[in-house]
Amino acid sequence: MGISTYLERTRFGHWDVEAAVLYRGYLDCVVRAGGNPVMLPPVGTWTAQTIGFLDALVIAGGADVDPATYGAEPDPRTGAPRRDRDEAEFALVEAALELGLPVLGVCRGMQVLNVALGGTLHQHIEGHNPAPGVFEHTSVDVTPGSRLHAVLGDHTTVQCHHHQSLDRVADGLRVTATAPDGTVEAVELDGARFVVGVQSHPEQDIEDLRLFQALVDVSRREA
Repeated sequence: MGISTYLERTRFGHWDVEAAVLYRGYLDCVVRAGGNPVMLPPVGTWTAQTIGFLDALVIAGGADVDPATYGAEPDPRTGAPRRDRDEAEFALVEAALELGLPVLGVCRGMQVLNVALGGTLHQHIEGHNPAPGVFEHTSVDVTPGSRLHAVLGDHTTVQCHHHQSLDRVADGLRVTATAPDGTVEAVELDGARFVVGVQSHPEQDIEDLRLFQALVDVSRREA
C-alpha cells in the first residue's frame, strides 16, 4: 500500500538534512490492518505505470493545498505553497483512479482528491484546529448507505486538525459525513469500489483500525 510523504528538514544521527518523512501512525495502522506500507516521496514521475505494483493508495495529511490549483488567490492565513507535493499527489490520485486502486485521502488528502477532480476549498474555517499539534475531537454524522457508513456506522467521533475544508465539492464526489457546524468530514467517489476522503486523522488512533482495515480488505479482494 503506497502512502504519500513530504520533504522536510530533518535531524537524525549526525545529520541535519532534507528528507522524505511521514508520521509513523500511518505505517503502524497499515501494518496492524494486515498491509505493507510503501512510502512515496514527492519526487520523480508518478503515473499508472510507475505505481502499478501498488494494491492501494493513501494520500496523507499535511500542508495547505496551493490555492492556485483551484483558481483562487491565497488567503493571508493560507500556508506557503508546497508545489512539489501538490504536483506529486495530484499525479498519484490521477494514476490511482486510472488503475482503479482503492484510495484513502486523509485531511489534506481529502482536499487533494477534491481539487484534483475539479472542486475548491475554504481557505480558513474556525473550530477544527484548536492549537498547533492539538487535535479537536469532533462528532460526525455518517450518511446511511455509504461506504463509510458500512465501516463506521451512523455516528462516530474523529480527531481533527485543519483550518481548511471543502467548499465546492467536485463532480462525482458525494458528501458522506458532516460535522455539527456543517463542515464536510468525508466524501466518496460515485461508482468506485473504495475512493474515500476523510477530513479527520484516523492514523492518530492505532487502536481504531476500521478505515485502514476496510482499505486493506478491499485491496485484497481486488488483487
